[in-house]
Amino acid sequence: MSKVVIVGNGPAGISAALYTKRSGLDTVIIGKDNGALHKAHKIENYYGFEEPVSGDQLIHNGIEQAKRLGVSFEQDEVVGIEYGKGLLVKTTTGEEEADAVILATGTGRTTPKIAGLKEFEGKGISYCATCDGFFHRGKDVAVLGHSEYALAEAKALLPIVGSVTIVTNGATPIEKIPAEIKVITTKIEKIQGDDFVESIEFVDGSTLAISGLFVAVGVAGSSDLAKKLGASVDGKKIVVNENMQTNIPGLYAAGDCTGGMLQISKSVYEGAKAGSQVSKYLRKQANIA
Repeated sequence: MSKVVIVGNGPAGISAALYTKRSGLDTVIIGKDNGALHKAHKIENYYGFEEPVSGDQLIHNGIEQAKRLGVSFEQDEVVGIEYGKGLLVKTTTGEEEADAVILATGTGRTTPKIAGLKEFEGKGISYCATCDGFFHRGKDVAVLGHSEYALAEAKALLPIVGSVTIVTNGATPIEKIPAEIKVITTKIEKIQGDDFVESIEFVDGSTLAISGLFVAVGVAGSSDLAKKLGASVDGKKIVVNENMQTNIPGLYAAGDCTGGMLQISKSVYEGAKAGSQVSKYLRKQANIA
């Protein structure tokens, strides 16, 4: 049986799962939390509810509906997607092989307000270790962040670069950082350099010489995961066609991560579209095989 992994358990992800599971596909949803919808205390503009419904209740209803159909759920954080036999979805605790993946984790996170960060994008500032680590072979680099995502990016860089330092910008780092990865928790004053990044200056006046800085703050958003496979993105928006398919075979996206109206109704529609198109795609692949 073909397997679909859906990243995100919000309206887009759940809607997609309803279609893939009913098409007979092994469907796994990986989600860490309830996302932005969790903050909605009263929703009054969504079809089918006579009385207002909370975001939490709407999420709960969707998850229970998907479970009733036999969709599997994993509460975990996705830190990367790589090529395997199909697509390999890597989490903080393991990995899942998939014939197709649907990204539905909402919009990307806010970039920290650090002087020089925007100015040096593409000039030493990167948002993807897998994509750009090669350009820093044998050199000293840093990863901005403090969570599982930052650690995963740092580990991906270790075999390529000379050294990796995680800079947390004042945040407390997770505890399980290996000894070969340095950690600096001091707040950052600015990123420095001429044409390219050369160093980080901290508020205490100290500096760290680097050839590149990889931004991995918070958790990996859909656009971050898409870029790791070479999918086209426009800012924080994943570029998809009318079938919610990216330029990477087997990789689809739905919901807020594709841009446009940030509404539940749009996410549900795009999830349904992605789920039905993934089903068609995998049936076609099976016939070819």
